[in-house]
Amino acid sequence: MLKEFRDFINRGNVIDLAVAVIIGVAFGAIVTSLVNDIIMPLVGIILGGVDFTGLVITFGDAQILYGNFIQAIVNFFIVAFVIFMIVRTINKMKKPTETAAPAAPPEDIVLLTEIRDLLKNRQP
Repeated sequence: MLKEFRDFINRGNVIDLAVAVIIGVAFGAIVTSLVNDIIMPLVGIILGGVDFTGLVITFGDAQILYGNFIQAIVNFFIVAFVIFMIVRTINKMKKPTETAAPAAPPEDIVLLTEIRDLLKNRQP
Protein backbone atom coordinates (compact mmCIF):
# COMPACT_ATOMS: atom_id res chain seq x y z
CA MET A 1 0.00 0.00 0.00
CA LEU A 2 2.87 2.38 0.76
CA LYS A 3 4.36 1.76 -2.71
CA GLU A 4 1.00 2.47 -4.34
CA PHE A 5 0.68 5.69 -2.34
CA ARG A 6 4.20 6.76 -3.36
CA ASP A 7 3.37 6.02 -7.02
CA PHE A 8 0.15 8.00 -6.69
CA ILE A 9 1.95 11.00 -5.20
CA ASN A 10 4.67 10.88 -7.86
CA ARG A 11 2.20 11.18 -10.69
CA GLY A 12 2.30 14.50 -12.49
CA ASN A 13 -1.39 15.15 -11.98
CA VAL A 14 -1.14 15.18 -8.20
CA ILE A 15 1.78 17.61 -8.25
CA ASP A 16 -0.07 19.83 -10.74
CA LEU A 17 -3.15 19.77 -8.52
CA ALA A 18 -1.11 20.72 -5.45
CA VAL A 19 0.45 23.66 -7.29
CA ALA A 20 -2.98 24.75 -8.53
CA VAL A 21 -4.40 24.69 -5.00
CA ILE A 22 -1.51 26.76 -3.65
CA ILE A 23 -1.83 29.30 -6.46
CA GLY A 24 -5.62 29.32 -5.98
CA VAL A 25 -5.27 30.15 -2.29
CA ALA A 26 -2.86 32.97 -3.06
CA PHE A 27 -5.14 34.23 -5.83
CA GLY A 28 -8.10 34.08 -3.43
CA ALA A 29 -6.22 36.31 -0.99
CA ILE A 30 -5.54 38.82 -3.77
CA VAL A 31 -9.19 38.85 -4.85
CA THR A 32 -10.38 39.20 -1.25
CA SER A 33 -8.11 42.19 -0.78
CA LEU A 34 -9.25 43.68 -4.09
CA VAL A 35 -12.89 43.35 -3.10
CA ASN A 36 -12.55 44.40 0.55
CA ASP A 37 -10.04 47.21 0.09
CA ILE A 38 -10.89 48.68 -3.32
CA ILE A 39 -14.18 47.61 -4.89
CA MET A 40 -16.52 47.52 -1.91
CA PRO A 41 -15.45 50.93 -0.53
CA LEU A 42 -16.06 52.41 -3.99
CA VAL A 43 -19.47 50.72 -4.16
CA GLY A 44 -20.18 52.01 -0.67
CA ILE A 45 -19.31 55.57 -1.72
CA ILE A 46 -21.53 55.29 -4.79
CA LEU A 47 -24.39 54.00 -2.63
CA GLY A 48 -24.03 56.83 -0.12
CA GLY A 49 -21.36 55.62 2.27
CA VAL A 50 -22.72 52.13 2.93
CA ASP A 51 -20.16 49.78 4.48
CA PHE A 52 -21.24 46.28 3.51
CA THR A 53 -19.32 44.60 6.31
CA GLY A 54 -21.45 46.51 8.79
CA LEU A 55 -24.75 45.25 7.37
CA VAL A 56 -26.19 43.07 10.11
CA ILE A 57 -29.62 41.83 11.14
CA THR A 58 -29.89 41.06 14.85
CA PHE A 59 -32.33 38.56 16.38
CA GLY A 60 -31.84 38.57 20.11
CA ASP A 61 -28.22 37.50 20.64
CA ALA A 62 -27.81 36.15 17.08
CA GLN A 63 -26.43 38.28 14.26
CA ILE A 64 -26.90 37.63 10.56
CA LEU A 65 -23.94 39.22 8.77
CA TYR A 66 -25.47 39.55 5.32
CA GLY A 67 -22.93 42.25 4.38
CA ASN A 68 -20.18 39.64 4.51
CA PHE A 69 -22.34 37.40 2.33
CA ILE A 70 -22.68 40.18 -0.25
CA GLN A 71 -18.90 40.55 -0.27
CA ALA A 72 -18.48 36.79 -0.74
CA ILE A 73 -20.79 36.95 -3.75
CA VAL A 74 -18.77 39.82 -5.23
CA ASN A 75 -15.57 37.81 -4.60
CA PHE A 76 -17.04 34.83 -6.42
CA PHE A 77 -18.04 36.85 -9.48
CA ILE A 78 -14.65 38.53 -9.70
CA VAL A 79 -12.81 35.18 -9.46
CA ALA A 80 -15.17 33.63 -12.02
CA PHE A 81 -14.69 36.56 -14.41
CA VAL A 82 -10.89 36.51 -14.09
CA ILE A 83 -10.77 32.75 -14.66
CA PHE A 84 -13.07 33.18 -17.67
CA MET A 85 -10.75 35.82 -19.12
CA ILE A 86 -7.66 33.63 -18.54
CA VAL A 87 -9.27 30.59 -20.19
CA ARG A 88 -10.55 32.75 -23.05
CA THR A 89 -7.07 34.18 -23.64
CA ILE A 90 -5.45 30.74 -23.54
CA ASN A 91 -8.00 29.39 -26.02
CA LYS A 92 -7.31 32.30 -28.39
CA MET A 93 -3.56 31.74 -28.15
CA LYS A 94 -3.87 28.09 -29.13
CA LYS A 95 -3.24 27.65 -32.81
CA PRO A 96 -5.78 25.52 -34.60
CA THR A 97 -4.28 22.21 -35.48
CA GLU A 98 -3.94 21.63 -39.17
CA THR A 99 -5.72 18.58 -40.44
CA ALA A 100 -3.15 16.25 -41.89
CA ALA A 101 -3.77 14.45 -45.14
CA PRO A 102 -5.09 10.95 -44.56
CA ALA A 103 -2.32 8.42 -44.26
CA ALA A 104 -1.80 5.99 -47.10
CA PRO A 105 -3.33 2.57 -46.43
CA PRO A 106 -0.95 -0.22 -45.46
CA GLU A 107 0.60 -2.32 -48.24
CA ASP A 108 -1.45 -5.42 -47.46
CA ILE A 109 -4.70 -3.43 -47.81
CA VAL A 110 -3.53 -1.99 -51.14
CA LEU A 111 -2.61 -5.51 -52.36
CA LEU A 112 -5.96 -6.95 -51.27
CA THR A 113 -7.78 -4.09 -52.99
CA GLU A 114 -5.89 -4.79 -56.23
CA ILE A 115 -6.70 -8.51 -56.01
CA ARG A 116 -10.36 -7.72 -55.40
CA ASP A 117 -10.47 -5.38 -58.38
CA LEU A 118 -8.78 -7.96 -60.63
CA LEU A 119 -11.21 -10.68 -59.54
CA LYS A 120 -14.15 -8.35 -60.04
CA ASN A 121 -13.06 -7.47 -63.60
CA ARG A 122 -12.24 -11.07 -64.58
CA GLN A 123 -14.46 -12.42 -67.27
CA PRO A 124 -15.93 -15.90 -66.94
